[in-house]
Parts: sequence; structure tokens; C-alpha cells
Amino acid sequence: MILINKALEFEKRRMTKMSTSDRVSASREAKSLVLRINEIYKKTRDPYLMDIMKLVTQKKRKIDKRLKGLI
Repeated sequence: MILINKALEFEKRRMTKMSTSDRVSASREAKSLVLRINEIYKKTRDPYLMDIMKLVTQKKRKIDKRLKGLI
């Protein structure tokens, strides 16, 4: 339950005016969240967990895109 709350909080966090180091740490945090949620999802197959993983992954992709300078 704590993990789900952390993931939802991460998804709601604003990503404007972040430094490069903040983006790197946010990307790593997102990866960690997705991997931990995925371990639980493998056992339970709960569609709610999949939705949370999709939200966090989408946010991570935006951060990574900005890090690589594609925007």
C-alpha cells in the first residue's frame, strides 16, 4: 500500500523547472517504483497495479526525453 501511494505521489509531482540532477534522480526513482510494482503484479495480476505502472512509465518517458534533449 505504501508503494502504491509513493507511485501516485510521484505521478502527481510537478516536473517544471527541475535541474538535470533532479531529472536524473526522478528517472531513477520512477524505474525503481515500476520494478517493485511489477514484482507484485507478477504474483497478483491486479489490473490496478498495471494502470499505476503505466502512469509512472509515461511520466518517466517524458523525463527521459527531456534529459536526452529531444524537446
